[in-house]
Amino acid sequence: MTKRQKIDIAVIIATAIGLFILLIVPVDNSVKIFPYIAIYLLIGYEILFKAGRNIINGEIFDENFLMSIATIGAFAIAEYPEAVSVMLFYRVGEFFQDYVLDKSRKSISKLVDIKQDYANVDVNGELIKKDPHEINVGDIIYVKPGERIPLDGVIVDGSSSVDASALTGESMPKDMTKGDSVLSGCINLSGLLVIKVEKPYTDSNASKILELVEYASAKKARTEKFITRFARIYTPVVVIAAAILAVLPPLLVQDVSFKDWIHRALIFLVVSCPCALVISIPLGFFGGIGRASKRGILVKGGNHLENMALVDTIVFDKTGTLTEGSFEVSQIVPRNSTKEELLRVCAHAESFSNHPITESIIKMYGKEPDTRKARNVEEIAGHGIKAIFEDELVLVGNDKLMQKHGIKYDSVDEVGTVVHAAKGSVYLGYVVVSDKIKPDSKSAVENLKKGGVRNLVLLTGDSEKTAVHVAKEIGISNVYSSLLPQDKVSIVEKLLEGMGKKKTLSFVGDGMNDAPVLMRADVGIAMGALGSDSAIEAADIVIMDDKPSKIPEAIRIAKKTVRIVKQNITIALFVKILVLLLGAFGFANMWAAVFADVGVSIITILNAVRVYKGY
Repeated sequence: MTKRQKIDIAVIIATAIGLFILLIVPVDNSVKIFPYIAIYLLIGYEILFKAGRNIINGEIFDENFLMSIATIGAFAIAEYPEAVSVMLFYRVGEFFQDYVLDKSRKSISKLVDIKQDYANVDVNGELIKKDPHEINVGDIIYVKPGERIPLDGVIVDGSSSVDASALTGESMPKDMTKGDSVLSGCINLSGLLVIKVEKPYTDSNASKILELVEYASAKKARTEKFITRFARIYTPVVVIAAAILAVLPPLLVQDVSFKDWIHRALIFLVVSCPCALVISIPLGFFGGIGRASKRGILVKGGNHLENMALVDTIVFDKTGTLTEGSFEVSQIVPRNSTKEELLRVCAHAESFSNHPITESIIKMYGKEPDTRKARNVEEIAGHGIKAIFEDELVLVGNDKLMQKHGIKYDSVDEVGTVVHAAKGSVYLGYVVVSDKIKPDSKSAVENLKKGGVRNLVLLTGDSEKTAVHVAKEIGISNVYSSLLPQDKVSIVEKLLEGMGKKKTLSFVGDGMNDAPVLMRADVGIAMGALGSDSAIEAADIVIMDDKPSKIPEAIRIAKKTVRIVKQNITIALFVKILVLLLGAFGFANMWAAVFADVGVSIITILNAVRVYKGY
């Protein structure tokens, strides 16, 4: 509990005790106003100050103004206990709001805490702390047990258990050793790790996540925006209505007490305070974002949760999304060359690419390609690579690349990615690179179907045979293969055209070429651990541990969030309208008004907490 919350509790308790004493101890009417004013100022000073400050700044009609005018009005008609009680219960409601909001914020704050303020570097045999911004790519840093990893890199020495729970939501540490890639933000639990930095701090995993968290707080859901606009119009209307209610009936009707109608107007003001709506709706979405972050699902704003709850169609990329993205060469079939020559040409042509297929071919080649031997390298999206190697044109890629340049090639019917190679006009053969399906891809698809997702689609630039094989294994019936990046956008466009207004489409991908379609989808979901920076930036939701099973979980959280937000709106409006009508006709007292405002606020806040708690 924060220091501020402790002070609030002390003020609330002191006010409650003072009010109780004044109610049970007889006080002369001529002086009892003074102790009531004292405890009123104790509990209400902050609200009065905010109201005065906002009036000076031109922001008159807010909940602070309503509570101030209602309670000061109660003092004016000698309803001292009611004035203090209204302010007391309002502060109780605010305390609940702050406490619950603080709880919800803590899980998101864990992401903010992933930043390590320093990196250890070796200077003349001594470890010196330096600002991570000053560390360059290629530098060696040292991470001691208990420290967070400050920058992304590869372990060059040492082994340890690494806690990635702040990023992925997974509680089990992972054993890491020499050659493994590590992400900034993870905690080194045991041994000393020596890491070669692969990205500057501004491009590191921790930096990107901090940017996304900051971005998330600024993105409001449609419901939140509506409530904000509603409150701006609603508040001045009810103030004017209360003034009319206080003045007009006594002027028009004989034998009607001004005091009675002022009392009714004050009840009207207290009831009309839109706290339950203004507080609980944003809190509901914030709780949903907090709950998702606890599970390793980073949502960039309440608007994306709202869209996720309406998902009817999910379109998947294949490689790195439903499959591991860790390729291995399964076949080497030379034609007019040897295996060694085929691998040598492929490895040198692909040496400028960072595609996982490239890495598998270079790994199989077993040597570091001499990048000086390849020049004029051109990566053709959806086709492959064209380069000049040993003064000859080299083509390394798929069937389309061979067809485009008129190379006679083998038509291969294998499960996996087939990489053809040609040098000059001579076909050298092909290499088959295979990928493994992720362990939870099938269960993710099954849970999505159970959760009401009507249409599941697989898009890939891979061959039809490979695409159909993967789709059949995991249970997806709609498959589009051999696609270029622009083809994926076109297919998503067509799917969007055929959808209803209250349904949304989500695309799930991880590669640089997925960024355009991630942005075009209603909800773009990126795989955050292995996904490219452009995909993560373009996406609306990031799965931090790359597990497809987190997608149905994200939908469940989104649906629960929206359902609870709608419940809160219904509860708040129903109770307020009922008590407003009763108060206007003289059937509700100030205690009913307090319940309709503070009581309903507390109920809706506690209801919103259910999202964060997961029940």
